Amino acid sequence: IRAERSSDVVAREALLDACFGDNRHARTCQRLRDGRAPAEGLALSAMVRGRLVGTVRVWHVSAGGIPALMLGPLAVEESSRQFGVGAALMDHALAAAKARGHRAVILLGDAPYYGRFGFSAQKTGELRMPGPYARDRLLALELRSGWLDGAAGMIAPAGKAAPGIGRVARTTRKAGNLPQAA
Repeated sequence: IRAERSSDVVAREALLDACFGDNRHARTCQRLRDGRAPAEGLALSAMVRGRLVGTVRVWHVSAGGIPALMLGPLAVEESSRQFGVGAALMDHALAAAKARGHRAVILLGDAPYYGRFGFSAQKTGELRMPGPYARDRLLALELRSGWLDGAAGMIAPAGKAAPGIGRVARTTRKAGNLPQAA
């Protein structure tokens, strides 16, 4: 597992398409990533013999005004899933987030899978996402105990704009060719 490189982009996008389908850009979590760069040091690639087999990216968000991170997407090539690649990516991402001083990570995912990493819905009951989602899939992990106490309201994008996002991208989005943030 290493930091994502620009040379990983084509393979990453193909892997995400294979795992999440053609409509992945229309999903609610994408509203929080549109036009944003992943959090510094929190875009990771799992490689096997020079081939990308897994990816995870983590993004800055505001959880009802409280700074947090949003994890996703996490994707692993089907033939590599039985080797613990997803768990290794999660462990690396969470350790890197904690080492960088981040205090909470939120995600949309299956509680039975993410619960083993400490994620639960205990602190997300008063938070909302910008679009449709299954409430029981909104999970959080505090990296600093109590950080999400009282968190309420909309989860909104935060952090730096992605490189290359400028007038052309905004114009295209306004024209309806790219999904709009809710």
